Amino acid sequence: MKGGFSAPGDYIYFKSQVPLHKIPIGTKQWRYYDFGPKVVPPLICIPGTAGTADVYYKQILALSMKGYRVISVDIPRVWNSHEWVQAFEKFLDVIDVHHIHLYGTSLGGFLALLFAQHRPRRVKSLVLSNAFLETKYFAAAMPWAPVVSWTPSFLLKRYVLTGIPSGPHEPFIADSVDFVVAQVETLSREDLASRLTLTSDAASVGPLMLSDSLITIIDTNDKCAIPQQLKDEISERYPGARKAYIKSGGDFPFLSRPDEINLHLKLHLRRVGVEPREDLVPGIPKAGGDGSSGGGSSEPKDDREDTDDGDGSKSNPGGSSSNEGQPPLVPENNNSHSPDNQPLGGTTMKGDDPFLPLLLEAFLHFLLKFCDIYYRLPFSLLTSCNINDNLHPQIRLSM
Repeated sequence: MKGGFSAPGDYIYFKSQVPLHKIPIGTKQWRYYDFGPKVVPPLICIPGTAGTADVYYKQILALSMKGYRVISVDIPRVWNSHEWVQAFEKFLDVIDVHHIHLYGTSLGGFLALLFAQHRPRRVKSLVLSNAFLETKYFAAAMPWAPVVSWTPSFLLKRYVLTGIPSGPHEPFIADSVDFVVAQVETLSREDLASRLTLTSDAASVGPLMLSDSLITIIDTNDKCAIPQQLKDEISERYPGARKAYIKSGGDFPFLSRPDEINLHLKLHLRRVGVEPREDLVPGIPKAGGDGSSGGGSSEPKDDREDTDDGDGSKSNPGGSSSNEGQPPLVPENNNSHSPDNQPLGGTTMKGDDPFLPLLLEAFLHFLLKFCDIYYRLPFSLLTSCNINDNLHPQIRLSM
């Protein structure tokens, strides 16, 4: 899988637009993405055992374009649930974030629940996908947990990857698996050992102060690494939570079914009172603003909020306090409103048919090349031909 994997075009675009942050906090190294208007309470995404901060790139692109702030983190090297809670709280303090909304998948969902239990004042809502409430199932399946910290890296990677159901997958699920496998290859032995220790360390989620109405559970109906029994326990523990089921998506629906996941995330954030600030998104003209060229009649078809903010210089990410240090989400051309519509190089083409100029340029190039080769060939070569019959001349190009 590793040898044949090539990064998707939208991921290459994402890497060119969204900066990766790396900061040491105490003995922990935090690796994360933080994108979107800083005045909006963030949605923080926590991956599973096999994930990294990069696996949520589709959510970062889509939601930040709608005016939401999204933070995606790597799980640092922590070895038990208490260490996780303390390390995550210090991380939030350092990046100056106090009230958060958490989206956790698999192990990330379990860690999100633990933090909501122990730091209830900071967590305002939860979105859980393929999550679980306790680790005893994984501890029983991993009797070699006491020696995990000495296990070679290739064995840890093999163990993590064998947890992903094998067999023929739908193309979009197979692509998501390939992407995550490539991310696993970037993890060190210590990263994998600490995550596997978290899944096998004796811990469970206790009662939450958070109301069930502030929890959304998103699950897939097809086979995944988390047993159905563990997912059912989540639904039984929080009967008042909003539930969303996706027909298929495997272990990584945020990659295989991004449109559906993004829709449920936006509905959840609006339901819990998070107001997007699309007027603060760089590169998107404001309604009724200082009319920039090309933005008058090509208004995007979306649920845009009223944007009567008086600051007219938000398109400059360097001078905006809400998006300090961030590059534009989209190229400067106002005719493009979605990163999914952008060529990889970040360039845009005007007109109804963007391929027509390319075809014309290719044809002219071919014609000039042909004429150049034609006039360079000797006359004798062009006229030496054998006629096998009256219909099919064969040109001999033998030297």
